Amino acid sequence: MLKLNVNGKPREVDVEPDMPLLWVLRDHLALPGAKYGCGVAQCGACTVLVDGAAVRSCVMTAAAAVGKKVVTIEGLQANGLHPLQEAWIEHEVPQCGYCQTGMILSAVALLKDKLRPTDADIDQAMTNLCRCGTYPRVREAIHAVAAKSAPKKA
Repeated sequence: MLKLNVNGKPREVDVEPDMPLLWVLRDHLALPGAKYGCGVAQCGACTVLVDGAAVRSCVMTAAAAVGKKVVTIEGLQANGLHPLQEAWIEHEVPQCGYCQTGMILSAVALLKDKLRPTDADIDQAMTNLCRCGTYPRVREAIHAVAAKSAPKKA
């Protein structure tokens, strides 16, 4: 039995320690927000937050998540939508939507570390692949949230 902290709740799962975290979340905890894309940590569809950092859950083992705080898109905001989710809607970021949960969680991690990211910062942090090509709108949405939440310059 592995003890995990997922979306702020203690969870116990009876899985092999080397099972990818992605499958624990989707198949054992009924949290389908993280998607399977490539299985080799390249596309980012499986991105979740682990102790605040964007992590590709398809290559992280369940055992590696023990003792850490895992946040999925389902647990991102207790009530209502997270500001990034609102910005995603406002800026019409999603098209097919498959990659969007991973994109949003990567953006959360970025804004935790950089309150006012530049386009270069965004490009460097947002390594998730989007087959629909919504990258310019992703940038706009991230800049919009940063402008609203970052302290104003004196």
